[in-house]
Amino acid sequence: MADESKTSPKDTTTFKEAPFLALKGFLMGSADIVPGVSGGTMALIVGIYERLLNAIKSVNGNFIKLFFTFKWKAAFNEVHILFLAILFSGIFCALAFFTKVVPLQIYMFTHPEIVYGLFFGLIVGSIYILIKALERFSKVELGMLILGMALGFWIVSLVPADTPEHPAFVFLSGSIAICAMILPGISGSYLLLIMRKYDYLLSQIGKIGGVETADGMIALLPFILGAIVGLAIFSRFLSWLLSKYHPQTIALLIGFLIGSLYVIWPYQHREFVQQVSVSEVQYMTHPKVQELMNNPPDTNRPEYERLGEISNAESTFDEMKQVEIETVKNKLIKSEPYVPGWIGSKEDDDPNIWGGVIGILIGMMMVGGLEQLRDK
Repeated sequence: MADESKTSPKDTTTFKEAPFLALKGFLMGSADIVPGVSGGTMALIVGIYERLLNAIKSVNGNFIKLFFTFKWKAAFNEVHILFLAILFSGIFCALAFFTKVVPLQIYMFTHPEIVYGLFFGLIVGSIYILIKALERFSKVELGMLILGMALGFWIVSLVPADTPEHPAFVFLSGSIAICAMILPGISGSYLLLIMRKYDYLLSQIGKIGGVETADGMIALLPFILGAIVGLAIFSRFLSWLLSKYHPQTIALLIGFLIGSLYVIWPYQHREFVQQVSVSEVQYMTHPKVQELMNNPPDTNRPEYERLGEISNAESTFDEMKQVEIETVKNKLIKSEPYVPGWIGSKEDDDPNIWGGVIGILIGMMMVGGLEQLRDK
């Protein structure tokens, strides 16, 4: 029988488990940063997947009714507020730590083999733990595992296609992409890339804070509404599956994890698209311009600045010339795995082979700690 603390529709969170729950949230936030890995993946690995679904379901129609009639105490009694507060504090700490202290997004560009190898090893080792923890593993569960593998592989191998920017399709994109938050093995950002809405959403977010703030907010509204509706419906559907067909559903989710390993294999041919925007215009004598002239930027980063078009280029004096300082963002649009020196490798490949191997080994060694964390 499943542990009641993990499946109860009521919030059973205690302050005693708060440090471990915050750590689990930290691991979820860490996974969300890496393309191809979702927070749902880590929630399943650390044993809070069903509690997360129940917490999402607790934000229901009764909560909304009580909230908007200003019965806030009763409203928040409906929600798993302590569980969500502790979990999301861990998630936000991870996002802050791996962007400000240890810039994981930069390391994904400069040392991809190590970063992806770490998560690859972590998931491979965790798959064994999850299968071992299944209540049963008959032919039915094996069939669901294979089905999950096929579906997961099919989704992550899709090629991005042109799609409309109509509000109805943006709404649908939000509904589908948010499901990745609670669906192990599938990355929300990757689904947005497939639906050709990743760059569109970034461009709309970029408008906020400027003269086009209203336009950006209006364009994002269908996506936000779609995400809310998708999360509400999909979390309830998954929760129903787990209550009726628990071992089969877990086997299907494990299959998703196995299928998703395709995109986090550390050795990949990765294709990026550059998004260029003008951050400012300065005279050629400006210190920032001089610094960029003397020290060319490292283009092997997720974001960097470079010099663009020069105004009054025919002028004799630098004091009269102006230059655009462009902000360039590299966005991953496609990746193809290969085996160094063998399948799919090319002559110009120069992978950090040992970095990937060490990353995989470290990730697999971390699995022992995660297995202990599952019981906390």
